[in-house]
Amino acid sequence: MPRHAEAPAPAEAPSAAEAPSAAEAQGPRSKSKSVSPRQIPVIGVVTEDEDAQGALKPMDLQSIIKVLEETAHDYLEEQLKSVKTLVQYYQNGFPLRDLAQIFKILNMCAEKIEKQPAFLEPTYNIIKLFGLPFLKKKVSDEITYAEDTAKSIALLGNLMKIPSSELRIQICRCIIDFYHAEPPKKHIAGYQQASPTYKIQMAEVGGLAKTMVHSLDLLENQLVEKLWVLKALQHLSTSEVNCTLMMRAYAARGICAHLNDPDPSGQLLFRSSEILWNLLEKSSKEEIIKQLSNLECLVTLKEVFKHLFTRGFSDYDRQLRNDILVITTIISQNPEAPMIECGFTRDLILFATFNEVKSENPLVKGLKLSNSYEDFELKKLLFNILVILCKDLTTVQLLIDGKVVLALFTYVKKPEKHKIIEWSAAQYEELQLHALATLSTVAPLLIEEYMLCQGNARILAFLEWCESEECFFSHGNSFHGTGGRGNKFAHLRYSLRLLRAMIHLEDETVNQDLCEKGTIQQLIGIFKYTVNKINDKEEAILLEIQSDILLILSSLCENNISRKEIFGTEGVDIVLHVMKTDPKKFQSGLGYTVLLFSTLDSIWCCILACYSLEDYFLEKEGIFLLLDLLALDQKKFCNLILAIMVEFCDNPKTPVHVNTWRGKKDQTAASLLIKLWRKEEKELGVLRDKRGMIVDTKKPLFTSFQAEQKIMPMPANCPTIAVMDVAENIRAKIYAVLGKLDFENLPGLSTKDFVTLCIIHRYLDFKIGEIWNEIYEEIKLEKLKPVTTDRHVLQAILTASENVGQMVASLQSEMCDIQARQDVQDEQKVYAKIQATHKQREMANKSWVNFLARTSNAKTLKKAKKLQEKAIESTRYGERPANAIFHQTDIKGLNTTVLSGRVVAVESTPARLVGGPLADTDIALKKLPVRGGALQRVKAVKPADDPKNVPT
Repeated sequence: MPRHAEAPAPAEAPSAAEAPSAAEAQGPRSKSKSVSPRQIPVIGVVTEDEDAQGALKPMDLQSIIKVLEETAHDYLEEQLKSVKTLVQYYQNGFPLRDLAQIFKILNMCAEKIEKQPAFLEPTYNIIKLFGLPFLKKKVSDEITYAEDTAKSIALLGNLMKIPSSELRIQICRCIIDFYHAEPPKKHIAGYQQASPTYKIQMAEVGGLAKTMVHSLDLLENQLVEKLWVLKALQHLSTSEVNCTLMMRAYAARGICAHLNDPDPSGQLLFRSSEILWNLLEKSSKEEIIKQLSNLECLVTLKEVFKHLFTRGFSDYDRQLRNDILVITTIISQNPEAPMIECGFTRDLILFATFNEVKSENPLVKGLKLSNSYEDFELKKLLFNILVILCKDLTTVQLLIDGKVVLALFTYVKKPEKHKIIEWSAAQYEELQLHALATLSTVAPLLIEEYMLCQGNARILAFLEWCESEECFFSHGNSFHGTGGRGNKFAHLRYSLRLLRAMIHLEDETVNQDLCEKGTIQQLIGIFKYTVNKINDKEEAILLEIQSDILLILSSLCENNISRKEIFGTEGVDIVLHVMKTDPKKFQSGLGYTVLLFSTLDSIWCCILACYSLEDYFLEKEGIFLLLDLLALDQKKFCNLILAIMVEFCDNPKTPVHVNTWRGKKDQTAASLLIKLWRKEEKELGVLRDKRGMIVDTKKPLFTSFQAEQKIMPMPANCPTIAVMDVAENIRAKIYAVLGKLDFENLPGLSTKDFVTLCIIHRYLDFKIGEIWNEIYEEIKLEKLKPVTTDRHVLQAILTASENVGQMVASLQSEMCDIQARQDVQDEQKVYAKIQATHKQREMANKSWVNFLARTSNAKTLKKAKKLQEKAIESTRYGERPANAIFHQTDIKGLNTTVLSGRVVAVESTPARLVGGPLADTDIALKKLPVRGGALQRVKAVKPADDPKNVPT
């Protein structure tokens, strides 16, 4: 909240009147004093050494109290002398331990003032000393004497009842000194100053603020004293505790009602507004608003504001004017505040629009705002209060009379070059954005005025400027300019908000006018423009702009085929563009989730029911993108996506696309839908066993919420719990989608999926049985007896419903059994495969053993050789043809230990030593080796040199 400069202090109170002489005060009884036998000592004895050291010895305060208790006039002089001695003795401050007695003395002196005015000066002097810091001898004194101190300080407020201007002013000065404590004039040995905030805390505990508020009632026509009290309250109101006390004393109402009282210094208004500010900030705001929401306070505020608006020329006056307007704005939030009755609303509307719309009202004749900071703030505050006043529909006629829409639309235009305006560029930009924001609230209430001002044309022209590449440097300093520095995105955002507010009225005149002006094509163009401008810095504001564009298009195209055709393939393309967004961004918190909701809404409103757009959407794999979003398993999107799927499945081309789609791990659409069904039932608490089978055949769809709710008789036009369940979860939509896929030939389903599919297939039958069961229970609760025929029919329906549940449960059990048998068969096949693998390994091991035997035993090798030759011979013809050529398959003189043919692969000799099998041929010159260059011919290795490398 703004604060204005400190006003000068109130004029000093006149000096206290001199006290009358003792003889005059005592009157005729003064003679009796000389014969009085009593001599009561009242002064403590202080030695010269102690006095030199500044020591403060205890004073016999009880003796002073006894002297003051004497009512005879003979003791007047002695009483005054004793109080004067007390003042001199404690001239450096009061010790906390003596405070209770000192205040008792003060109270006794105050009570004597009415009959003996001579006590006025001592009372004044004692109160003056209370402005000094209290003294403590021990650290614990502040806690020990806290209660006595609080009660003593509370007494100051009660002393305001004494009809003495000097005394009242001194009390206020004393309270103010609590917040501006001065150090003692002289240090007292053995004592130290209490903490600076101690007096303030004790004033809160003692309730001083409340008594000071009540003292204002005693000062109706005493301006000087009132100003001092207000100054004291201004200091006291810096505390939340004091503000609460002042609120309970109805300080807000009492102070506000006297804001306009005559005051040449201007301090009354300044201090009163400051107190009201503190009360609003530091106490119950609702209670303060309630206290100020009366005709008397609002009339006073109105007169003060009018005076400051029309005759205030200094910066101080303008700041004060703005403060009063903010207080008024806070009060106007209360719908019970009589703003219209007191005429304040009409004046505020006039002040908000006189600069843009010429008015003959003498109140603003010749009045003009400057570009000073205070006037600029005033303009924004007036725009703001218009928004609040609009909440009261009775204000509409005043808005019409004040031509508010026309005044605000003067800002909805592109900046004109070389034109002198009264505001700076930054100020004008902020007012422009503020006017657009205000129009978003005001214009929907004034449709006729909006159309008369050609609001649609103005907005579209402004949007065209926002989209253009015309050079414009935005300052982006204000709240409304967030995200729009150096560009026109802030203007674009608030223009679209205004357009959205008007379209959501569903007024056909407004919508038709927009469509005739080419709004749909223009908005699609703006969307494409923003897509190309997205970056990390302006991402949030651009996403909001895109969301608003899609919502506006949805509102325009809903239930209108011709507008959907205008939306066309370009519109479908921007929808598909959003659907291709990286799924991770939906959790980024930058508005992608809102954008996706707007996109899904635009599919529902702009594409569905227009066959050409549906076909184009399918052609561009839009169903695949929808299923990809559905597979993200985001509950907030599922309901809307499934609703769109249900409508799309009416298109005969859709089922093919749905069945073709594949997700992660080759998941099919049917499997995905069934998985969502199971998850939904788990969240709803539907009873299912481990295999997903029905547990309760009478209530197979019953949720935990339905089980907790008792069935109650309801009117026929009220939906029951079973009916509401259809709309409150996604099971009905999943049933509808799968139903349009015919529940048959669904690819990629497991046995568990088929078990769940049995329930989904019978969803409608189960739901009908559930509703009939509710009807039966309601009849029993209402103690109605159906006729015999109806009773038999009802019983037959319930029995049939239960039979369907049993049939489905039986089918599920059969499926599970078949799957169990299949699992056993699959397990046996796996075991057979394992056995075959082991047998193969055994045969390989046996072959290896035979190989080793042939290698290590020559007899075994010869035997194997004979068996091989015998086998080979048995395969030959018995008689050789006459012209046949015989090829010898054996190599004579072979000294190897393996059965070999003419080709032998020797693995024991490294290739790097012999150069490979082609090293001695010309081919080696044409083949590149691994390490570079052609293979080189190597010299033959002598067996004697390296017997290990000789092939065996």
